[in-house]
Amino acid sequence: MTQDTVRPTGPVAPPAPAAGWSLVLPLKRLALAKTRLAPFAGPHRADLALSFALDTVTAALATPGVSRVLVVTRDTAAAERLSALGAVVVGDEPDGGLNSALAHGAAAALVLAPRAPLAALSADLPALRPAELARVLAAAEQAGRSFLADAPGVGTTLLAPAPGGPLAPAFGDGSRARHTAGGARELRLDGVESVRRDVDTGADLGEALALGVGPHTGALSARLADALGLPAAHRPGGPRGQR
Repeated sequence: MTQDTVRPTGPVAPPAPAAGWSLVLPLKRLALAKTRLAPFAGPHRADLALSFALDTVTAALATPGVSRVLVVTRDTAAAERLSALGAVVVGDEPDGGLNSALAHGAAAALVLAPRAPLAALSADLPALRPAELARVLAAAEQAGRSFLADAPGVGTTLLAPAPGGPLAPAFGDGSRARHTAGGARELRLDGVESVRRDVDTGADLGEALALGVGPHTGALSARLADALGLPAAHRPGGPRGQR
């Protein structure tokens, strides 16, 4: 997750019952999201950003042990689509970027479910698999304040506070080092590639497609395969593109 992932506001859904994890996902206005995909995706950049978020939220809501997914966003079109999936859309966040958005979302999550475990999750994980996310959350529950590094090993895709402690997010470029320096324990798990594979570049998207993406990203990528210049091995529906 980088500063390319956020920028909030929107309506707040009714409270959910206090059981299971609350996951907080940040989503920048689609017109401003995923700027590093621009050289690769051109006019399709905003559509891809929305597809990533839709697939991430769908998988997160299907994860055992997750009771609610809160999305912090100021994008009204994205808010409507994500709310229809069952996400709680959180708005009215003051300007301040990614970490301010996450802190705002975490506060909203505590209002909805004060005793529920909490984690911040990247909104650009189109290959996310519920079983893998469940493994990461189970490890985080045992580890206390902890995080999962992204695929390159520089950033962070998931951060969980200690029970009753603040989220204190430090996302952005180089966040792995900042979260470590802040006392968070790194979760070192094998077989959770889908939780690590956030997408900021065309190469990242190729890797996500190879893992097997969700239906929204898959359908859009299939329609845009030629326009996006996807190699055959990374096109949805290929031998490595099955979810």
